[in-house]
Amino acid sequence: MRQRLTIILTVVVILGLLVILNTITYVKQQKVNDSELLADRSTYHGGPTGTRALYDLLSETGHKVMRWREAPEKILSESGRQVKTFVVVGRTRLPFTEDEAQSLLGWVHNGGQLVIVDRDPDEQLVPKSGKWAVNVLRFDAPPIDLDPLDAKQMTANVTPLQAVQPTLFTQDIQEVMPSRFAGRIRVVPALSEHTKPNPVAVTIEAEPVSNSSTAPVIHIADRDGGLLADYSYGLGRITLLSDPYVVANNGISQKDNLQLAINTLTSLDGLVAFDEYHQGHGISQNEFASYFAGTPVLAIVAQLVILILLVLWTSSRRFARPLPLVQVDRRSSLEFVASMSELQERSRAFDLAVENIYSRTRRVLARFAGVDYNSPRSEVAARVAMRSTIDAHSLETLMRQCEETINGSPTTWRQAIDLVGRLREVERTLGLRMRSRDQRQAAEKI
Repeated sequence: MRQRLTIILTVVVILGLLVILNTITYVKQQKVNDSELLADRSTYHGGPTGTRALYDLLSETGHKVMRWREAPEKILSESGRQVKTFVVVGRTRLPFTEDEAQSLLGWVHNGGQLVIVDRDPDEQLVPKSGKWAVNVLRFDAPPIDLDPLDAKQMTANVTPLQAVQPTLFTQDIQEVMPSRFAGRIRVVPALSEHTKPNPVAVTIEAEPVSNSSTAPVIHIADRDGGLLADYSYGLGRITLLSDPYVVANNGISQKDNLQLAINTLTSLDGLVAFDEYHQGHGISQNEFASYFAGTPVLAIVAQLVILILLVLWTSSRRFARPLPLVQVDRRSSLEFVASMSELQERSRAFDLAVENIYSRTRRVLARFAGVDYNSPRSEVAARVAMRSTIDAHSLETLMRQCEETINGSPTTWRQAIDLVGRLREVERTLGLRMRSRDQRQAAEKI
């Protein structure tokens, strides 16, 4: 029990030292300021460039919204049937692969609505609309030292945009305030020479599925081009908003930006899904690791696992010199006496039994008489008689008979028992109590 307690205390001390060591060595990562150049457009992000405010507002006002954290291929399965609008905001951290883009466009072709909010949209997600091509032009790029929280820096020399025609997207909107980095949408014939690749433009192409007009519709614009446009694609529609600042946390409160975001995302009744898979929040990631990222918990868990594996590996291995097992003598002294008695009886060695007892008694009698052990028995008997009530002649006779038996005189077991009984009677008469003393001495040795 004491060894187990020592082991337990040792393990507790080691764990405590590990926790203290991790706590001391843990350096909290400084919060990285938002950058418009490398913006985080996730709905989980509450910083200036995030879209958490829009997501929370839509959720709290009764609109059906969700964070889509699966691959785009899943939107064609049973889990994607409830989704009516799929929203991709900004340049995502994980780029769309060709298969993912085709899956998403296939979902749009079957009747879904894709909303893309980006100054430089992925060309795979913006196909051609019949005989028309859509170019997104960029005029300025955010500098590195720009503060996205500063509305004056974000909208310097920008004039609010107005609706160019009354539609569902422009309902209850008077002015929209984009950032000075907003792109401009231009619609040109697809076969025109103006649709050649442009270093700041994205050309889109696809096949229409009906004979109705497929020309993109510009809803909000100025003399440089459109800010919001949409067009049909198969049975669905693709909506393009060329500035994430309109829906981001740092710009959604400007002018009628919030109303424009609500009109754009809720033009169809149904579930609105924000793409979080390509923002780096896919469900394929380890939730435990993501939750404790940046804390010493992961390091502590790793060290505990290593410690447990080390204990399991060394549990059956010798780590010191081999020691013999402790041999515990479980035999009683009475077992020895019984064995010797049985041997003496079988061998008829009655003289040996008498010798074992008489030698001890004579030694005690000599001490009682105050003489040497080798003194004559007559002298021992006389001295004992002087100090007690025992008759000297009787004691001398008993001593002589015992010595004769020891020296080989024939005897029987009855005579041996008689001699031993008489020796014990002398002990009791003199109060020597040899057995009690022997027992006490044996107990003290233990």
